[in-house]
Amino acid sequence: MKIAVVGTGYVGLVTGTCFAETGNKVTCVDIDETKVNKLKSGNITIYEPGLEKIFLRNIKENRLKFTTNLVDAVIDAEIIFLALPTPPGADGSADLKYVLGVADQLGKILSGYKVIVNKSTVPVGTADKVKAAIEKNYSGVFDVVSNPEFLREGVAVDDFMKPDRVVVGTKSESAKKLMSDLYAPFVRQGNPIIFMDERSSELTKYAANSFLATKISFMNEIAQLCERMGADVDMVRSGVGSDERIGKRFLFPGIGYGGSCFPKDVQALIMSSDEVDYDFEILKSVEKVNARQKLHIVQKIKTYFNNDLRGKHFSLWGLAFKPNTDDIREAPALVIIDSLIEAGATICAYDPEAIPNVKKQIGDKIKYAENQYEALVNADGLIIATEWSEFRTPDFEIMGNKIKSKIIFDGRNLFDVNKMNELGYYYKSIGRK
Repeated sequence: MKIAVVGTGYVGLVTGTCFAETGNKVTCVDIDETKVNKLKSGNITIYEPGLEKIFLRNIKENRLKFTTNLVDAVIDAEIIFLALPTPPGADGSADLKYVLGVADQLGKILSGYKVIVNKSTVPVGTADKVKAAIEKNYSGVFDVVSNPEFLREGVAVDDFMKPDRVVVGTKSESAKKLMSDLYAPFVRQGNPIIFMDERSSELTKYAANSFLATKISFMNEIAQLCERMGADVDMVRSGVGSDERIGKRFLFPGIGYGGSCFPKDVQALIMSSDEVDYDFEILKSVEKVNARQKLHIVQKIKTYFNNDLRGKHFSLWGLAFKPNTDDIREAPALVIIDSLIEAGATICAYDPEAIPNVKKQIGDKIKYAENQYEALVNADGLIIATEWSEFRTPDFEIMGNKIKSKIIFDGRNLFDVNKMNELGYYYKSIGRK
């Protein structure tokens, strides 16, 4: 098939590259000329394990192209994917100006039957708005489809190539046929393509992410209870997660969720609920719990140092909101950094991928290390904010020689409590004795 993908951000680039990998002709379009030129020259613009290999292969095979010209991208396309930003407004609602702006342009250039697919995470009713925006300038036949993405940063290529399910919102039989043909190579093992109406599809994405955010916040609340009651959250998690009705995933306590999806989608669903006069109390609590949890480890640090962090210097391992990505959007580490600096502390941080993005955002507010051990030099304590694999089994002898004080505040529960005691560390984690 001939496919256009409008937007070359995280979702757009993964979507376009993976569709090209199954033999489709894909043209990705973006208004950022610098980014497009970089992509044309074979330089990938995001860090995502496994993506660069198939990105380069499909450019070489001439199945994946990039342009700044919307007309060139969509004129021959059978399916047009909108993978555009929907940033939260001041009130938390999703801003649709980019989606509707492109829809307005499409109305002026469409010819013949096309399927326009909302791949961005958008509020319920957006498909209707996109259709109306196109119809202002185009009277031909077309369909607007909702096809939300369920990609996890760090494993997005696997998620796209072998999806648990594909959700497609459309009532059009013509669109169903095209979308079925497009996704057939990805569901050969029998995972379903679930067809539903557009509004249900749009809500499905928000419901899925909000439910996962709720599981995370619930376990963080249980961790708070464990610390107060003398229980061990790892044991509780094991007992709870073995119930097949609940499952083992998203039950790990920590310092809160971040990233581009969960915070934004929870806020947007709360706002959408308010607009139809429904008070979504659970999600409002989830948001409150998550904000508090990001500062929980800071409170542990302040308690240990008798609420006086002036002149204290800390090593911080991890800046990305999760491992295997360079994404720092809503990252708990940034909240921790701001709080510690406000209290008078200094920080030296290390992250395998996210340092350039943090430098762009906060500059020289902190120091940056070349590796995890360099970050420990003269530190009054180590803070772990992201569970990168290389942090899980460090050389504790090197650590002990580098760090000024053998103190660790572990926001991701990476180490065994008893082992850390044996090694002579003061070790505080989340929800464990």
